[in-house]
Amino acid sequence: MAQLSDDCFAFGGALMSLNEATALIRERVAPVAEPQTVPLHLADGRVLADAIAAPLDLPPFDNSAVDGYAVRFQDLAPAGDTVLPVSGRLAAGRGIEGSPMPKAALRIFTGAPMPPGFDTVFMQEDTREEGGRVVLPSGLKAGANRRPAGEDVAQGAAVLPAGRRLRPQDVALLAALGIAEVPVRRRLRVAVFSTGDEIVSPGEPLGPASLYDSNRFTLLALLSRLSCQVTDLGILPDARDAVAGALREAASGHDLLITSGGVSTGEEDHVKAAVEAAGGLSFWRVAIKPGRPVALGTVAGTPFIGLPGNPVAVFVTFARVARALVAQLSGEAWEPAAPFPVRSDFAYKKKEGRREYVRVRLMRAADGALVASKHPREGAGVITSMTETDGLAELPEGITRVAPGDTLAFLPYAALI
Repeated sequence: MAQLSDDCFAFGGALMSLNEATALIRERVAPVAEPQTVPLHLADGRVLADAIAAPLDLPPFDNSAVDGYAVRFQDLAPAGDTVLPVSGRLAAGRGIEGSPMPKAALRIFTGAPMPPGFDTVFMQEDTREEGGRVVLPSGLKAGANRRPAGEDVAQGAAVLPAGRRLRPQDVALLAALGIAEVPVRRRLRVAVFSTGDEIVSPGEPLGPASLYDSNRFTLLALLSRLSCQVTDLGILPDARDAVAGALREAASGHDLLITSGGVSTGEEDHVKAAVEAAGGLSFWRVAIKPGRPVALGTVAGTPFIGLPGNPVAVFVTFARVARALVAQLSGEAWEPAAPFPVRSDFAYKKKEGRREYVRVRLMRAADGALVASKHPREGAGVITSMTETDGLAELPEGITRVAPGDTLAFLPYAALI
């Protein structure tokens, strides 16, 4: 379980900046400690528990990068073409029989080992073979088309740091180094609830004043992408005691509790009071739009985060707040994605002192620049504003207006998780 006490945060009730909220998470939340070993084919998406050093050179031997002819560079004529006899053939996975002739070329294929003394390879399309001899053009540099042992990684070199969330390219490197089992952090056990008397699960009958619950399924999908072990605990009613009881019960078997809805200040918003009754509340308002009501606290030592009820706000606050908490609990060395610059084609006003995320679609302008267009509907409940856009334009706290032609910081949706 996470090592976190109910009073580990100072809660003053004030609106907290996004940077302050994520800094507190980094400072005060301890990762789940238990490491485990998994087979390589199950390592994608897991967080590396220990640093990995290369057990061998990669590649482990000098080899040819192309199909062609291997030669000793010293055997080439100083000017003009060189004609050498072809004294053997080398395919990948096989060695050459006997000793190569002096001043001779070897037919070689990609990945085949370079015999001792042979240091240069001519691509087959640049040569011409006639009657057992090959014509080699001038101008090739010594060592061309040869991959020396350890060119990629030297034996003993650090290749992957602890805390890396493994990607397919990382798995490829581990496989190339012959590593069959990987030390990783245990998967986080996360309980997910929705709250609200007005919502029902997809597939159930929809009453005249009901809505289908999308938030829970958003969170299940996001957490699954982060290799969490997720428990779907359904929908909690708008009742403080019921919410508090469900949170207490879930706390004992999970590393993190996540809810959506019920964290604002309305008469039917009971999550804040329920967390205070079942544990401790750390903060519950972040200067971010969409998504100001974000409740962070603990229930019996288990971290809790309550996200807003509107679907767009759920996605944004998960990406910008809850993602940091998942990383910290996972022992992941994570940094928020760096935005890249795009050009605005819209005008927009915002309040100073809060960070806003505007849903935009990218287009290519006539001059080749990427241009961001704002979705025409801004409401935090408009799910199509995310399905019909490419990502978020991040507007810092100090900005109060955007004009056409301004440079914006753009975050693609794929980079946010």
